[in-house]
Amino acid sequence: MIRLRIKVTHCPRRALTLADTPRPDCPDCWGAGGIAHDYGDHTGEYAGTDWEPCPCWTQWAVILLPLPRRTPPGYSDEPPF
Repeated sequence: MIRLRIKVTHCPRRALTLADTPRPDCPDCWGAGGIAHDYGDHTGEYAGTDWEPCPCWTQWAVILLPLPRRTPPGYSDEPPF
């Protein structure tokens, strides 16, 4: 079952997107959408984290509306629609 939400993305341009939400009662990921696995280098020190997506969540997103670019002076003269 797909649980839709609206969110703002920033790559390649700011836009409103429609995306799936992880299942909050998933026994595998506890609603996080995936499982993080920490790993170390040859000395045993922390070297990073791998992310394994959970099957309860799909990582797709559909762009609904591009948003205007932000300019440092405070506003954009680009039309929003």
